[in-house]
Amino acid sequence: MEKLLNLKPSSVYRTFWKFAAERQRVFFRRMKKLEPPHTSDEILSQHRFTNAYRAADRVSQFLIRHVLYRGDPNPTEVVFRSLLFRTFNRIETWKYLSGAFGEIRYCEFTAERYARVLDEAFARGEKIYSSAYIMPSQSKKFCDRRKHRNHLNLISYMMRDNLTGRLEGTRTLSDVFDLFLKYPMFGPFLAFQFAIDINYSAILDFSEMDFVVAGPGARSGIRKCFGASTGITDADLIRYVTDRQEIDSRTFGEEFESLWGRPLQLIDVQNLFCEVDKYARIAHPDVLGIGGRTRIKRLYRPCENPIDYWFPPKWQLNAMVAAVDLAAA
Repeated sequence: MEKLLNLKPSSVYRTFWKFAAERQRVFFRRMKKLEPPHTSDEILSQHRFTNAYRAADRVSQFLIRHVLYRGDPNPTEVVFRSLLFRTFNRIETWKYLSGAFGEIRYCEFTAERYARVLDEAFARGEKIYSSAYIMPSQSKKFCDRRKHRNHLNLISYMMRDNLTGRLEGTRTLSDVFDLFLKYPMFGPFLAFQFAIDINYSAILDFSEMDFVVAGPGARSGIRKCFGASTGITDADLIRYVTDRQEIDSRTFGEEFESLWGRPLQLIDVQNLFCEVDKYARIAHPDVLGIGGRTRIKRLYRPCENPIDYWFPPKWQLNAMVAAVDLAAA
């Protein structure tokens, strides 16, 4: 506790809250279908950044609405769909498979059948994977030269290993993380991301304030905000910032608008540290993080298809979403 009280944030920490508040304002302006531009922040308007809330991002929204809560609600089917979608993390890949097989069902799945569809997509020059993060492609257990075949075989292995029953036996979000971490090709970052995904479903209902794992980008953002020698774990720093979100955002003159009363959770602050690491490459070019990256690769391009927002029903947010949609109509 004493170490936390003695923290001396850098100027980037003020930028952290400036970025979070403005990115959330952009989210609401787009949702209300206001005319662009949605921000006067040049960095935000020119470069692509995720939302302040992970569940509000386009791919997570597709996962929640079209993968987890559409189709057979049997837990085994939900777990399979979640694994399949997030392994490739690309909406178009899900659509390739849905176009080939109709409703995605584990009871009809074989790795070979699905691999043939992706073989054909790959041969056409189609992208199969998202560039958001990299899935390790081989292990001692799976060593096909085509990584999508390795991943389909991994999914098959996990399902045959009674992943669904094991998930239903977990008691904490940390247990879910530990379960994923035991499988080939899963490191800490991916295990945590997959744990958060399945926790969106109706199968589990753990608090997102229970547990967090900092990814590489978040660790770099934390260094920019607090320096390299705090003596505090990244997880504890994320929790500290999450707990102080109302105090610190107001201290820096920012009014952060929550998600209809749902405050930022640990996973959201983890993501925000990753995004501020990128934002600071331009806003604070003199402050270096881990890896010394100096530019933002992805530019912002308006999407022609607006997101029809819908959150896990257990969060009780969808009535508020519907009210915003009605007002914007």
